Amino acid sequence: MIIKRLLCIAIIAVAFASCRTSKDVPYMIDAGSLPEEVLKAAPKSSEVIFATGDMIDITVTGQNQAAVAPFNRGTYLVSDKDVQIQNTYHNTYNDKSQYYLVDNDGNISFPIVGKIHVAGLSKSSVEELIVSKIYPKYLTKRPEVEVRLHNFHVSVLGEVNKPGIVEADNESLNILEAIAKAGDLTIMGKRSNVMLIRTNTDGSRSVQYLNLNDKNLLVSPNYYLHQNDIIYVQPNATRARSSWQVPPAWSLAVGSVGTLISIATFVITLTR
Repeated sequence: MIIKRLLCIAIIAVAFASCRTSKDVPYMIDAGSLPEEVLKAAPKSSEVIFATGDMIDITVTGQNQAAVAPFNRGTYLVSDKDVQIQNTYHNTYNDKSQYYLVDNDGNISFPIVGKIHVAGLSKSSVEELIVSKIYPKYLTKRPEVEVRLHNFHVSVLGEVNKPGIVEADNESLNILEAIAKAGDLTIMGKRSNVMLIRTNTDGSRSVQYLNLNDKNLLVSPNYYLHQNDIIYVQPNATRARSSWQVPPAWSLAVGSVGTLISIATFVITLTR
């Protein structure tokens, strides 16, 4: 009778654990219940803010291509035709020497102008800053400046199917896109407590936690990721238990005790 009761209790416990686990798997449970006005008010993808280590692509154009050519890396001023050919080369090949690296002081080295501080500035701010540096000092007509972040990426680690670096060509990436590009979470991933490590523009770091089960993730300010974010998916309790191993010292101690008990049992048997 007691064995039957224990068996029933075990079955109920397993069923309860399975039920709870199944509830932890879906993303953004009941997201359809979010009011439309709440979704419309959700934070939009923010403009890129440059930081040290970023690689920037800067293109200066104008009515007179020969005049703006010196402000574009990889161009050589011979004639308008040659400038056009060199610009085509610059836009076609992925040559890192064509990009501007933001150094540890937050500066880039821009042709003719020299050092320009860009760390902590948005794309539009850097575009206006470069225009102010070259017009009207070097150019008689206001040029067009386009600035793009070349290496927008985040790192996804932990319980995902394809951990690694996730890149975004359009300078925008949300948490769900990053997870999708990492092959989705494994069944052992803890969806309720995903760690987000962010490097701020001043070099400091912050740690936040995201609940992928929560429908409010869609309207969270952390829904859109920033350049160099790190996402770490922790293992759930099942994975943690399965990965636990007995320390070698414990195994040795248990083995020694077992040996002593065997010897003691043998001695007692002989003395009877």
